[in-house]
Amino acid sequence: MVITYHGGEFFKVSFADTTVAINPISKESKLSSARFGADIAIVSLNDKDFNGVEQVTHGDKEPFAILGPGEYEVKKVFIKGLQSMSGYGGSERINTIYSIMLEGMNLVFLGALNSNKLNADVKEALGEIDILFLPIGGDGVLNTADAHALAVDLEPKIVIPMHYGDIENPPAGGGKETALAKFLKEDGSENGKPVDKLTIKKKDLDGKEGEIVVLKT
Repeated sequence: MVITYHGGEFFKVSFADTTVAINPISKESKLSSARFGADIAIVSLNDKDFNGVEQVTHGDKEPFAILGPGEYEVKKVFIKGLQSMSGYGGSERINTIYSIMLEGMNLVFLGALNSNKLNADVKEALGEIDILFLPIGGDGVLNTADAHALAVDLEPKIVIPMHYGDIENPPAGGGKETALAKFLKEDGSENGKPVDKLTIKKKDLDGKEGEIVVLKT
């Protein structure tokens, strides 16, 4: 499985001949987007920053779109959507947390979640988490402290932070510290080096406990 990051909360997950797009950015968004063909498109919040299914409809690929809570099986990918809330855009809105099972791994995508308190039923439904996609930028989603607290509580093997702005151009000396830098400090992982992609198999998760992987856009 190969995971690449396209900014905001937009990820591409590829394995075998299947491509999954998570929270693709719409061309109507102010955020930079990417365009490719996907077999499955998963959207956690109906907003131009997260729902750009048209951007991953390309060539002969028109994705099966998953837009909210429920249970789905598509191309041997098992997806469970659980309702939560978000404050993104300045008002309370429905956000969907997803558990995505593929190649024997459980990928949990929190979307635009804005609370680090998950009820017991949601936590139980998520199960044992292999890879956690965690928003950290505040402003309607989890801030760095709450994101760190939730990651500790959920005990994933790998954490992939998202929704934190531009890591390629951090503030100059004396400027405002980036959300990513704050999050890495919370975790004690200040030297986390961004990588182009995460290539991983189930066996690679052995012995990992909350390891942070920062992906370049």
